[in-house]
Amino acid sequence: MQQSKAGILITLMLGTLMASLDSSIVNISLPVMQEQFGVRMDEVQWVVTAYMIAFSVFMPLTNWLKNRIGFFNLYVISLSVFTFGSLLCSMSKSLEWLVVSRVIQAVGGGALQPTVLAMLTYIFPPEVRGKMLGWWGFGVVLGPALGPTLGGILTEHLGWPSIFYINVPIGAIAFSMSFYFLGFMRRQEKVRQKFDTPGFLLLTTFLISLQLGISRLEKDSITLYGIIIYFAVSLLALLFFILWERSRVDGIYDIRIFRNIKFVSALMVTAVRSAALFGGVFLLPFLLQRHMHFSEMNAGLLLLPGSVSLAILMPISGSWVDHHSPRGIVVIGLLLLALTMVLFGRVDVGTGVGMIILAMFIRGVGLGCLTTPITVATVNSVKPSLITQASSLNNLVLQVAGASGVALLSVVHQQTRNHYLRQHFTEAEAEHMGLQYGFTVSAVLLVCAIIPALFISSKKSAKVQAVTE
Repeated sequence: MQQSKAGILITLMLGTLMASLDSSIVNISLPVMQEQFGVRMDEVQWVVTAYMIAFSVFMPLTNWLKNRIGFFNLYVISLSVFTFGSLLCSMSKSLEWLVVSRVIQAVGGGALQPTVLAMLTYIFPPEVRGKMLGWWGFGVVLGPALGPTLGGILTEHLGWPSIFYINVPIGAIAFSMSFYFLGFMRRQEKVRQKFDTPGFLLLTTFLISLQLGISRLEKDSITLYGIIIYFAVSLLALLFFILWERSRVDGIYDIRIFRNIKFVSALMVTAVRSAALFGGVFLLPFLLQRHMHFSEMNAGLLLLPGSVSLAILMPISGSWVDHHSPRGIVVIGLLLLALTMVLFGRVDVGTGVGMIILAMFIRGVGLGCLTTPITVATVNSVKPSLITQASSLNNLVLQVAGASGVALLSVVHQQTRNHYLRQHFTEAEAEHMGLQYGFTVSAVLLVCAIIPALFISSKKSAKVQAVTE
């Protein structure tokens, strides 16, 4: 390989950094978007959930597209779609336009991370692969760590569209570098593989119906019958998906993997953790900016201690599970995160900044104790031939549960707020009660996740290899 290793790595990291940065940079701007568009919180949440659902829907396509058009073409097309979607987001004049643009953005973003991971594994030999994956992993963590702070600074000084058009020059640079450093991959042999269209359509129907059902729970104008229809369609789609995949040898997922209780337990922890945390993170900017009256930049800076503690703890917890069972540290992580949500629920206008910083720091420690160990427990619970399936399902559950958590806590907030307004509380008091109930539900979910955590794999990390999607 004549191309510069550093050049290849930087090119691939730029694409990953854009997608990972976008997963966290948007939340801090949601209160500003809500005010500008004149919509409710349960409506502005679609800026987040539409992206996550589209992201998860497109994810199963990645492996098929990789074989069909090759790594290089898939990476370049994904970069282009993501960058174009970012440009459309920055030009949005209405919430509807922004949500549609976010879906376009997610189509590109959904393929970037698994494609880059597969490309790194394909390009670099085993003796240097670990080092390169380590540097790439640093880029993956860097995006979410810097996202809230960068988003706050950009939103306060340049407006919320800036959090999207910052991707345009980065995407253009990554696109140009791809042809120079990754051009040798154009010669990769393509594989004509049949795509499981019925399975994909059933999975998509399940995901979208589930999300629509949850998001409609707060609307008084929607009858109970209408809500039941959404959940019934979702349940039927899931049932038919399972029946269809059981009869396929080349399906999207091998359903037999769900017979493994340790894998299912780890997946349940991932789902509950994702729902509680994404939902809680969705509420945080509204607490800090609307209720505490922090500026966008200061609210973003307050999120930084959690990012720092997360960055410090992730490699430490990763080393821990190399030599110890992940169960204990996973339970500790869940308890710390539940404590964080309780602390957020107690934050009021008289709360000192030190208390908020402490809560953010504990949140980062909890995440650091949980993220890597539960991932290790997931892949350690299956045989090597199913690791790719396990990793893909873990990513899918992470996104779907996160989107459902945002929608659910948005509903809890809206219903609680409306209840207290009817009790003649002031707007500010009702808003705060809605946030408190939202954080409380999040804390309860995290405590409940301790039950399946007791059944996860007790294997040490040993030599869990990087896998491709």
